[in-house]
Amino acid sequence: MDLAIVVGVDGSEPSLRAVDWAADEAALRGVQLRLVYASLWERYEGSAVAHDLGMRSEQVRAQDIVDAAARRAHRRQAEVAVSTLTLPEEPEYALVRESRGASLLVTGTRGRGGLTEALLGSVSLTVAGHAHCPMVVVRGNHDNQARRGTHGRIVVGVGERPTTPAAVRFAAEEARRRGAVLDAVRAWRYPAHESTDHPLLAGGPARMHEQQAVEVLEKALNDVPADIDAHRRAVEGHTRNALMDASRDADLLVIGAERHHRHFGLQLGRVAHGVLHHSACPVAIVPEPE
Repeated sequence: MDLAIVVGVDGSEPSLRAVDWAADEAALRGVQLRLVYASLWERYEGSAVAHDLGMRSEQVRAQDIVDAAARRAHRRQAEVAVSTLTLPEEPEYALVRESRGASLLVTGTRGRGGLTEALLGSVSLTVAGHAHCPMVVVRGNHDNQARRGTHGRIVVGVGERPTTPAAVRFAAEEARRRGAVLDAVRAWRYPAHESTDHPLLAGGPARMHEQQAVEVLEKALNDVPADIDAHRRAVEGHTRNALMDASRDADLLVIGAERHHRHFGLQLGRVAHGVLHHSACPVAIVPEPE
């Protein structure tokens, strides 16, 4: 049996939009949807309601949140089986643990305490750095993007290691489910120390770096099935900027997570941070083998 899609919910509008996206994705994959609410804060809230019902305040709040999310998922995709789980613990730990038994983990951008959705909330950012399965952070105007797609385009960022194709495989499968184009993007830059003023040499080194990027793209897409319409795009500039530009007319942006070990734990790279904060469409973070 295929693993369920897990969604972190907290009652906020961003998390409910994540439920919409995840319900559509579950319908595409033919899998179950699991709605998870975890918090320690609710012990300080809802005491009056809890007293009336003879329950603890966090139980009242948690049950209301998952019930509302389940109703929304059923309205969105009535045929998808939905289960719920409430946990009295920090959401970061709960969602990372739940990711061990999930095919996909989905969150919104910010929780109830967020002042703006322009930046990613701390829970989603922390979980993205530790999740054991691919994770999607639902950003931008995503309406219908997990169904057939509003743009018909899945973008995957191709990094330095095309021999670790987890992100490309994930993107190719997403493109197949939606009948969408797979657009692989590789950024390249002209090193400052190679610049020359000689008119006969101008442009030569730049073409060399562009060709190297094209070759990396070819290797990355080498195993993509022939029935998927795959495009290769070498873009001059910073990787983060190239991917954010590409996200403007994409249904999903996919990047590999090459996590860095630091003394305070796992951390995502600068490119992942940039697109998670500023992408115009949902972002999938796919763990790459170390």
